[in-house]
Order: sequence, then C-alpha cells, then structure tokens
Amino acid sequence: MVEGSMTQGAGQGPEVERTATLRDFRVPAYVHEAGPYAHSAHPGEVLPPPEEAYPEGYTPTQRDLPVVNRGDTVQVTVEPETAAALQTHTGQGPLYVVGDVHGYLDELVAALQAKGLLDAAGHWCAGTARLWFLGDFTDRGPDGIGVIDLVMRLSAEAAAAGGYCKALMGNHELLLLGAKRFGDTPVNSGAGTATFQAAWLLNGGQKTDMDRLQDHHLQWMSRLDAVEEVDGHLLVHSDTTAYLDYGRSIEEVNDTVRETLTRNDADEVWDLFRKFTKRFSFRDEGGADAVRSLLDTYGGTRVVHGHSPIPYLLGEVGSEDDDDSSDPVIEGPHVYADGLAIAMDGGVTMAGKLLVQQLPLDT
Repeated sequence: MVEGSMTQGAGQGPEVERTATLRDFRVPAYVHEAGPYAHSAHPGEVLPPPEEAYPEGYTPTQRDLPVVNRGDTVQVTVEPETAAALQTHTGQGPLYVVGDVHGYLDELVAALQAKGLLDAAGHWCAGTARLWFLGDFTDRGPDGIGVIDLVMRLSAEAAAAGGYCKALMGNHELLLLGAKRFGDTPVNSGAGTATFQAAWLLNGGQKTDMDRLQDHHLQWMSRLDAVEEVDGHLLVHSDTTAYLDYGRSIEEVNDTVRETLTRNDADEVWDLFRKFTKRFSFRDEGGADAVRSLLDTYGGTRVVHGHSPIPYLLGEVGSEDDDDSSDPVIEGPHVYADGLAIAMDGGVTMAGKLLVQQLPLDT
C-alpha cells in the first residue's frame, strides 16, 4: 500500500461533497465554536478493580505491566525546534510522528506548537509537512473527543497547505468503538466472560467522551489504517507482532481490520482489540528478531510505535498505580531492539511527556 492511498482512514468520515482540499471527512461545526481547541483540566486517576478479580493473562483489562530493567535502550534528547519549512528531495515536507495522546489536548497543542506545526491560535502552519499520529487519542485523559476533533480539523488544514495529517488505529480506538457498539454484550475473552463496556471503564474510559461521541467520530475511527510505511519507517501503534495475523502486506492488514469492524461481530472485534493490546514483543530476548519479522514482511528499516510507555520499557515505573510519586523524566523517543525500534509513548498519562518527533532521528 502506498502512502496517501484511497484506503487511508485518517481524515475520512461521512460522505460529503468532494473538493480539492476536503477529502473524505467532515469537520464537526462545534470544533470552531469555542476557538481551535477547548481548555480542560487534568482528570483524576482511574483506579482498576482488585487484581485478583481477573485471571492471569487477561490482557485487555490488566493494567499493571511487568517491567524489565534493560541497559540497551537509548534515550534521544531532542532540542526545541522552529517551524518546519524544509522539503525533502522528493518535494515533500518533513515527516513527524506523534505518540499516544490519551485525551491530553492541551499538552498535544503545546507539543505541536513547540515543533512549529501549529500557530499560536492552534491552526496548521507547517505547509507541506507530513504528520502521523500513532493512535490512542482517547481514554484516561480529560478530552479525547477534543483530540479527535483537532486531528480531523488539522487533516483539512494540512491538506489545504499541501501537507497532510493522518492517523493510525490504536487499541483504545477499538475499545471505544466496541464500548459504543456492543456495550455490555458478553464476549468470549479467552479468560471468562468479558464486555467492552467493562474493559473500557477499567482502562480509563471517560463518560464525557462517550457523551460527546458522534457518528462522524465513529466513522472516522473505524476507517483508520493499522499499519503504514513512510520513508523507510514502519508505523504501527502497538509493539507486537500480532499484525502478522491479519495479512502479509500493509494493504491486506488494513483491509482485514476494516472488514472486521464492518462485520460488526462482537467476538471478532474483541479478538482484534485483544491482539492490538499485546505489548513488549520488541523489548526482551528475541525482540530484535520480532522487529525484523515485521520489517521483512511489510517493508521499512525501522519500526516506530506507541502503546507501551517509555517509562515501562526503561523500568522507571512498575505500573500506573505505583505508590512512588516521582515523575518519570522523558526527553525524547527511545531506540532499542538493536536500533530497529523507536518507542514514541512518552507516558503523558503518568506525568511523562507527550512526544512529537521529526523523522529520521539523528542517532
């Protein structure tokens, strides 16, 4: 699948009149009613039920994550940048990726402004720059719907300027879609009875997001791609090899994921969610080989992912519910797995950092 193909889900939505700069999506009117983005306070912590309430291996609703202290990860220090104005030899603008956002709209806007991608009013000012979000827009933070609205609006503004803003499917998009579609319908979790509604609440689902969730949000999320390759970077949300279960090419994976969501079978969608929730495939022994299995199949020279917070990968924290009140210090992405993987989730939900990074890295 080539970059910018018709199957790209980011920026798509209900059918509208086609123009040269507005493609496959509709920007909700209320996005502009209160300025470019709404101000929201940080939420309180979302606490899980007792650990013993769920069997071992119940991945989607088990939030405590194991940590292995590794000495082979590399933290990349990134200096503040001015507005992106350079173009590549192909005439395209510079490439940027964004890690997990999880409803932290103000932090996202500040990070995009620091990279020169948004102006002071929160509008696209980066010309032909290319921006990819790695998924997980909602849950845990205060304004997931506001984040989605911003990304949809930036898709239109970037396209009008000759650039683009696109997004990948994260496991929390699947979770929110499932909670909305299936609610308390029992699903076969492989570890007893489960429901999307329970999993969504346990994993930081916000009532304010569900209340504001509209059809065009659902359509936009359901059309997102799961994998893309851009400038030699294989972009995925999760640090897992589970993508291989859905196809031997990027196009096949993306088509299979979309078809699964279109069939609207609760058990099928749950299995997709469960597999996209797996993590740490690239971190431990054999991690580099796991990365190579993706690169050999789908192309690219490095995998760029979100999903697993960098503090977990570095062993700086044990879980989101640790009593240790010290905040992780995250300055930039982390390169690991023999230099083949770049982790982009800076742990914004645990007072880390929301990462926006230009690629390629200078390492």
